Amino acid sequence: MSDQIKFIVDNLNKEPFRKNYNLITFDSLEPMQLLQVLNDVLSEIDPKQVVDIREEMPEQTAKRMLSLLGILKYKPPGNATDMSIFRQGLVIGSKPVIYPVLHWLLQRTNELKKRAYLARFLIKLDVPSEFLQDETVADTNKQYEELIEAFKTLHKECEQLKTSGFSAAEIRRDISAMEEEKDQLIKRVERLKKRVETVQNHQRMLKIARQLRVEKEREEFLAQQKQEQKNQLFHAVQRLQRVQNQLKSMRHAAADAKPESLMKRLEEEIKFNSYMVTEKFPKELESKKKELHFLQKVVSEPAMGHSDLLELESKINEMNTQINQLIEKKMMRNEPIEGKLSLYRQQASIISRKKEAKAEELQEAKEKSASLEREVSVKTNQTREFGGAEVLKGDEFKRYVSKLRSKSTVFKKKHQIIAEFKAEFGLLQRTEELLKQRHENIQHQLQAIEEKKGISGYSYTQEELERVSALKSEIDEMKGQTLDDMSEMVKKLNSLVSEKKSALAPVIKELRQLRQKCQELTQECDEKKSQYDSCAAGLESNRSKLEQEVRGLREECLQEESRYHYTNCMIKNLEVQLRRATDEMKAYVSSDQQEKRKAIREQYTKNIAEQENLGKKLREKQKTVRESHGPNMKQAKMWRDFEQLMECKKQCFLKQQSQTSIGQVIQEGGEDRLIL
Repeated sequence: MSDQIKFIVDNLNKEPFRKNYNLITFDSLEPMQLLQVLNDVLSEIDPKQVVDIREEMPEQTAKRMLSLLGILKYKPPGNATDMSIFRQGLVIGSKPVIYPVLHWLLQRTNELKKRAYLARFLIKLDVPSEFLQDETVADTNKQYEELIEAFKTLHKECEQLKTSGFSAAEIRRDISAMEEEKDQLIKRVERLKKRVETVQNHQRMLKIARQLRVEKEREEFLAQQKQEQKNQLFHAVQRLQRVQNQLKSMRHAAADAKPESLMKRLEEEIKFNSYMVTEKFPKELESKKKELHFLQKVVSEPAMGHSDLLELESKINEMNTQINQLIEKKMMRNEPIEGKLSLYRQQASIISRKKEAKAEELQEAKEKSASLEREVSVKTNQTREFGGAEVLKGDEFKRYVSKLRSKSTVFKKKHQIIAEFKAEFGLLQRTEELLKQRHENIQHQLQAIEEKKGISGYSYTQEELERVSALKSEIDEMKGQTLDDMSEMVKKLNSLVSEKKSALAPVIKELRQLRQKCQELTQECDEKKSQYDSCAAGLESNRSKLEQEVRGLREECLQEESRYHYTNCMIKNLEVQLRRATDEMKAYVSSDQQEKRKAIREQYTKNIAEQENLGKKLREKQKTVRESHGPNMKQAKMWRDFEQLMECKKQCFLKQQSQTSIGQVIQEGGEDRLIL
């Protein structure tokens, strides 16, 4: 209880209550204050419960709280008698009643808020059947039920959207960003249209571009279809390979095996499968069902506190002690027949456990073999994708080895030829190095001779001059070509400019006339728009007035209709009551005895007479029972004493028989007997 109160106080001190209680102040609250705290928690769950209980009758407060707790599916502890105690405690504000309710409400506040919100729309109104006979009431009730179903579907969709990860702020940001991108794209398209309109044959070019886009989309679609068909083909090939492998393995097994071995294997498989179906799987299914039933039972029960857990632990300990005592009593008896049976039972349980273990091992081995076969098929498919071949067997492997040997001899010959080429390449490389050294020596000698003659660097400068002259001639040729190209481009541009000017001159004249017309039309449009706005404002004001009048008349019509239906129903009820009263009067006044018997008054008088006769008989029976009570009690006591006396004699006789030993004399029926 202390943990419960601590939890309640901690939650009441948090948002949105902010009560600033401690354990002492909360425990010292009066019943009226405690009921107000409970009402505040209920008003946080359902805003309709915001009431000052000092201004409300206690019966109304209890009725309102009980109805809301019933909607929230609160289950008070105990049975029907405890329910009456719970109601009384809720009326008077009893702490043992209100503390568990507060603990339960504060544990699951968010869940209960949602449940209260849904109950406001999903709890159906009880309409009497006599009102449903009216067509309008039946139609409105049907529409009401349809709206409830529509609300259920919309609420489910809303919850799915909330849990899907999308937020309204992100969606709004995305929409605003998309609108900005749309405006930018519209502006860009307009600029491109203006730029394209100046080009000749722009319509034809646009048509060609549109066709190109359509063809590209079609090409992408066809490429996607091609990829899908490739994937389907790949999967079909894999399936075909698996089936072929299975067929090969089955043929191999059928070729190697005899009918007797096949029959034996099939019998073993049938035995294993029958064991799995008849013994193992039903046991597992039964255990799973028991576990599911236990979990459902645990879920259906209300939340348990620390005190409940301690009680359960104490009960478990008591049951364990009782079980141990019974086991000790059974062992003390030590009956030999049950001992033999226990041995057989132990052996049977050991064999069954071994059988189950072997069945599980066999099942695991089968699963492992299936997984290994899948891995083998995957590896073979990978080798085929990488350009490899299948794993060879038998004669195919021998042929492959012979081909490999022939290829190895060819490889050795080619390798020898490559070695000869490498040796020749080494010789040529060496000769190249020697020639380079010789060229360097000659260059050094030439430089030394030039220094002696006083013309050092002559050969280098001569080589540079020759290279520069060659480059200059190439650049001059390129310059001449570029100048010719530029002059031709200038001529072409001048001719194009003159052609465009001559072509645009009539268009510019037409454009000036069209601009004047556009200005006149815009002025006229502004005048018409102002006239339209003034007329629309007047019509809108008239329309709003008429709508208000129509709405008021509709409300009056609905009120009159409801009043009419109510009075009509009351008249029908009164007619039925009047008809019943007239029938009763007719039956009571009529001279016919059968009709009189049908009257309600006659039936009630008959029932009263029967009950009075029954009361007389019961009183007489009570009188006889009271008179014979004393002798009967004495007789019962005598019978009980007689029964105890016979039981005592029986025990003495059994004890005497058990104590008889060898050589004892027993007197029985006036005779003496010696037992050896």
